[in-house]
Formats: sequence, C-alpha cells, structure tokens
Amino acid sequence: MRRSIAVATTVAVMAALSAGTPALAHGGKGHQDRELGTRLARAVTVDGVLKHARAFQRIADRNEGNRASGLPGYDASADYVANRLERAGYEVTRQTFTFPFWRDVAPPTLAQTAPGSVDYETGSFTYSGSGDVAGAVVPVDLTLPPTPEPSSTSGCEAADFTPAPAAPTVALVQRGSCDFAVKVANAVAAGYDAVIIFNEGQPGRTDLTTGTLGAPVTVPVVGLSFADGSALAQTAGAQVRVTTQTETDLERETENIIADLPARHQGHGKSQGKGKKPRLAEDEVVVVGAHLDSVTEGPGINDNGSGSGTVLEIAEELSDQGFRDLRRPVRFAFWGAEEAGLLGSEHYVASLSPDELASIHANLNFDMLGSPNYVRFVYDGDGSEGGEAGPEGSAQIEEVFTDYFDRRGLASEPTDFDGRSDYGPFIAAGIPAGGLFSGAEGVKTPEQAAVYGGTAGEAYDSCYHAACDDLSNLSNRALSELGDAAAFATGTLLTSRDGFSRDDRPRGHHGTKKHHDRTWRSAEHGPRR
Repeated sequence: MRRSIAVATTVAVMAALSAGTPALAHGGKGHQDRELGTRLARAVTVDGVLKHARAFQRIADRNEGNRASGLPGYDASADYVANRLERAGYEVTRQTFTFPFWRDVAPPTLAQTAPGSVDYETGSFTYSGSGDVAGAVVPVDLTLPPTPEPSSTSGCEAADFTPAPAAPTVALVQRGSCDFAVKVANAVAAGYDAVIIFNEGQPGRTDLTTGTLGAPVTVPVVGLSFADGSALAQTAGAQVRVTTQTETDLERETENIIADLPARHQGHGKSQGKGKKPRLAEDEVVVVGAHLDSVTEGPGINDNGSGSGTVLEIAEELSDQGFRDLRRPVRFAFWGAEEAGLLGSEHYVASLSPDELASIHANLNFDMLGSPNYVRFVYDGDGSEGGEAGPEGSAQIEEVFTDYFDRRGLASEPTDFDGRSDYGPFIAAGIPAGGLFSGAEGVKTPEQAAVYGGTAGEAYDSCYHAACDDLSNLSNRALSELGDAAAFATGTLLTSRDGFSRDDRPRGHHGTKKHHDRTWRSAEHGPRR
C-alpha cells in the first residue's frame, strides 16, 4: 500500500536525477509545469463528468439497456462523444474496424439433474457457443481445497483431460494459471460437449466467474462460483444440463473516436522566448484514453462511462483553456470493443507506422474512476510491488499521480500492469503508460477500508459487468478525487519541460509474450474493465 508523503517522494525524485534517471520536474521550475494540470484539476468537476454519464445512461435506456460495441447504443455513444469534441474544436477521426461480435440472446442456464435437482447461478463466457447439453460431469485436475495463493493449473494441459466418451459429457475445470481459452480448447480437443469453469477459491476469487475466450468456440461455456463448483465436483455421479443461446458475427463493425488538436494550433510557436508560445514537440504526442463501450448486460456507467466521461470533460476543459501552454500535442481516444478483448486500442496501435508509433510520448488510461467501494489505485509503472514494470518512463508517470495524491494528503496504492485494460497494446509497443483505477470485482480488504472508507469484504464495484451498473452505481467522491488526479496528470505531461528518456530501441520490443497475446482478457484473471 502506497502511503508515502511528499517529502519522501521529493527525495526519491532527487535520487533518481542524481543517478541519471530522467524524471518529470516536481520542484523549482516544476511548479510551472504543474500550472496547466492545476487549472485543469480545478476546472474538471463531478457535475461535468455526471453530465456525460447521464447522457450515456439515456443512450442505454433507448437502446436495449446497453452501449456495447456492435450495437446501436455504442453507435449513439460514439456520435455523442464525436459531436462534443468537434464542438470543442478538435479534429475528430472516426476509425472504423471489424471485430468478432458476440452476445447472449437468452440467459444461460446450468442445473444439476442427478443426484437430486439444483439450479445454479451461472453466466456465459464471452464467445461461448450455443447449445443444450445434458450429460455427466467430469472434474479436471482440480485443486481442492485451494492453496493459499492462486496455483491451479486445471485444464491448462491437454493431458489433464481423459478422452470424453461418446455420450454427452461436461468438463468441470477450475480457474487459474492459463487463459480460459486454453482450458476450453483442450476440453474441445478431448471431445467434451460443454465446459463449466468455476472460481479458484482464494479470497477475492470465490464469486461466480466469467470472462472472455478471445474468439468464438463451438461448445457452451459457463461459469460457477467456487462454492457451487467445488460442491458439484464432490458430488459422485453428478449429471447436469447446460443451455446457452448466443449470437456471433465475425465481421461486425465498430469504431474508435480519436480527437487531435486543431490544425491551426499544431504548427504554432516555431521559436521560443520571452512572451512566445511554447514550441510543440510534434514527436511527443500524449494519448489520453478510455474505453467507451459497455458489456451487453448493462449500460456501463462506471465501466466505463466514468472513465470516458472524465476524459471527455478533460478534453472540453482543455479546449476552454485555449491550448495556450502546451509543449506536447494531445490526442484523446475513446476505444471501441474493449470489452471484447482490448480490440479498439489494439487496432489503433497496430495501424500506426513506425514513425507514428515512435511519436507517441506516453499513454494515460482511465478505466473505471467511480466505483462505489473504491480505492485510489495507480498503475505500478516501476514494478516496485512485484509486478512487471512498464516501459521506460512509466515509473515517472506513476509518480505524477502519487505525488499529486501525497500533496493532498490522500492515500493511494499500486495496481499491476496485468494487461487487462487499454494500456496493454501501448506497453507491448514500448510506450510509457500509466493511469488510475477505482476497482472492479476485487474485494476490499480490512486494511483498505481503514484507509479509504467503504466496506471490507465487499467488491469495489458489486455491479461490475451487470445490469445495475447505472447512474446509481457511482461514487461522487471517487469521481472527484480520481477525476482531479486524471486532469492534473494530463496537464502535467502536456507541459512538463523535462519529460522522460527516449531510448533508441525500436518500438514494440518491450515486455513479455502476454502483452502480445490477442486474448489478454481471457487470461486467468478474467475480464476487468
């Protein structure tokens, strides 16, 4: 947990500078670097963000209750955002792409038919096939009871599965270690007709689990809680019936909304001096993004109307400031098909030429900023908490956020770059990244409740990926604190004199294989934002 104070942060910055590690300025002339950030933080208000959240709610209400990519609610959301940005003076690009669309047509069901009769709470995995399968349950390499730390490898190896008999058979696998898609592919290859994936069982990994498989599969795939899954696994001779009705379209069209500075501004200030406007570093574009789509199950007001509404409010307030102090260009991005596997941001990064990719100075990502039982999570750019560090410069971005919270006496704590939001394609390409997160399906600890308030033992957002993620599912306090920090960081990165290092290695060679895997969100962590 990060509970540092401003003095400690300043010492760390000075140490980094003396060691030759570049950092954003925080003192001396650095206070000038913070001026735009401070003005933006004051200008961005909860009322401004809620104005956009209400618009997103109205759009969902008029469009089957959701704003999912590939459906009319997303199209209307994209129109709303594009119109607001154009009115604010930005040059707006609507970048279309196709993706494999999927949704439930009817709620899935899972019932034990023998011995006895039990109806289970369940949910489909994204890209599950349709089907009605009644057959015997075969537990697959389960770890019961679970270990203290996640370790289950259930279904991760083809050898975990005995060949299925000719009669319909349902594989029961446990969350853990590898992509959901790998577990399902192994089950299908072994001849199973349906797959049930239940949660692993450690604290925070007990509730009903679902996720994305990354690409369509041919069999029904549904989830269970740990309690239900372990009970089913230990029921001798268990028989179940699984039903799913899904819609898949491999070539559904959607779009990203990209907004750049007005052309008349991008070339200004070719010289610098007293009374002159700062010269824009055209090869140091700051991309500030959030995903615009919801899941099909609900309107997605916290996930991610809170993030996209905040980014839109920052863009409008920056326009009101007149772009007068920028040292770097800004590009606001509203990603489509994030809930299908980060597909919009992945398409954007893949579409860039080497020169265009090299011109991106940093990516800021804001995915869920209003969780009702929130924590002030900051992406752990330096990997100091044990996760993988981001590309060079990510540590300095993290420090901008933590320094901001420190100066206001607000605690924050790091969250791993786990590849589950739209920074993923950027860090895979070696681009520095950072951002904020208020929490999703994870459970608040007693220690967190003591620091941030809220309720220990409950999810940060109990309506995550559900129909109840509506206007009532927002914390105004979270929006205020994290929204101000998002605005401050945006202004600071756009005006800082020092910036961070520009190494000579080609973009796209940072990180590990998981960052290049198209199925990030089907990893054992499950979906998040």
